[in-house]
Amino acid sequence: MPLILSGNVASATAGAYEVANSCRFNSDAYMVKDVVSPTSARKYTISVWVKRSILSSRQRIFTVIDTSDTAAYSYCEFQADDSLNFDDFDGSSTRLTRTTDRVFRDPSAWMHLCIAVDTTIADGSAVNRVKMYINGTQETSFATTTNASQNFDTTTLDANKTFRVGEHGTAGFRFGGYMSEFVLIDGTTYAASDFGEFDEDSPTIWKPKDVSGLTFGNNGFYCDFEDSDNLGNDVNGGTDLTETSLAAADSATDTPTNNFATMNPLDNYYFSATFSEGNLKIVSDASVESYGTSTMAVSSGKWYWEIKVASSGSDRDQIGIGDKVADDSDFTPISDNARVEMYYGYTGVHYSGGVTTSGYGDAFGTGDIIGVAMDLDNHKLYFSKNGTFQNSGDPTSGATGTGALAIDTSPADGVYYAVFANIHNTGSTFEANFGGCPAFAISSGNADDNGYGNFEYDVPAGYYALCTKNLAEFG
Repeated sequence: MPLILSGNVASATAGAYEVANSCRFNSDAYMVKDVVSPTSARKYTISVWVKRSILSSRQRIFTVIDTSDTAAYSYCEFQADDSLNFDDFDGSSTRLTRTTDRVFRDPSAWMHLCIAVDTTIADGSAVNRVKMYINGTQETSFATTTNASQNFDTTTLDANKTFRVGEHGTAGFRFGGYMSEFVLIDGTTYAASDFGEFDEDSPTIWKPKDVSGLTFGNNGFYCDFEDSDNLGNDVNGGTDLTETSLAAADSATDTPTNNFATMNPLDNYYFSATFSEGNLKIVSDASVESYGTSTMAVSSGKWYWEIKVASSGSDRDQIGIGDKVADDSDFTPISDNARVEMYYGYTGVHYSGGVTTSGYGDAFGTGDIIGVAMDLDNHKLYFSKNGTFQNSGDPTSGATGTGALAIDTSPADGVYYAVFANIHNTGSTFEANFGGCPAFAISSGNADDNGYGNFEYDVPAGYYALCTKNLAEFG
């Protein structure tokens, strides 16, 4: 069963500080910056918000290394078992190591990581030379713990090294997902509470704070990722990070204070698809007949999203909604599945549980963008093709449901997910857009009535993007 919004969701409540942007990292993307003479080689703090996309493989958040001399290094990564590992090694015998004894497998939620290092701490408290915080709470139980000697000069602030965001130093272990509010502090050991705080109304929710007033030191930098033309911009005023394989399209509004839906790589037991572009680009397996679901599901309100068919094996693609994940214990192929309401590309029919309704809409295929307007207040469903709602549908018609398809009022899981599928054993590539960071190029740009999202076509009045700001108000 996939994890749905089980992690920290800072954006579920309003706060004084809002994060505007994040950066989407794919398997070929990273940033680098040379380390200069440090303010202190013995004290530093790293803070970053991450939203994972790729699981069960080594994923570097950062590495400090000289590619011509890899004996000494520092890094933090999600390991193949999804635990989190930090290591600062001098290349001979001294190192700081922490490996969590729990795993992090939620691709739907943002999490905050803070690593605070101070090697000047006396031997009697050596365990405090590295403090690791997850969502504001200090980790105290580890699978692996190694404490460096007192006054150890760390590799992270070695002037002969390069600080690398999102990769190891070669093509290996590159991060897949989103990062936001990346901060390196040189010379000061801060606590997690200097970067975030628990919400007053929801005290289990950890949310970001403004970090601009902190002391950054010689090597310190602050990437807020707000400049889409310069994602490596150091807002603190230092030398910018150099970007590789990052473009303006990778600037996302999916952030720790407004978390957007993506597709769910954990609901992939039968779908067997390949996920990329922050879990918004999906290549279906040509040998299966199944569907994938979104990370966010809703039971009320009016919602809009878009799916582009980037390539289609034989136009046997379906786009729509489903009321249950296709998990390994309860699955029926699309052709017999009463849990889905689909718009079928090959003929343009409405398809549900093996029953087709002919004459619904136009056929669609490669290059077409399908808009989905789901009205759970009136239990109506509308599909558009390249901006035109099919069957003369009018999503603003409310209970009248002009041109609408009916939605079952008793969904199996109590909610509906965005879904898409291929039903004819031919692989297709789907590109989803829930508004936070489109997987396909947007030529116009349209937001919902609350100003959230970036869509190719106009969002019907009263419909909203699937994000936590909107869920808090309408979900």
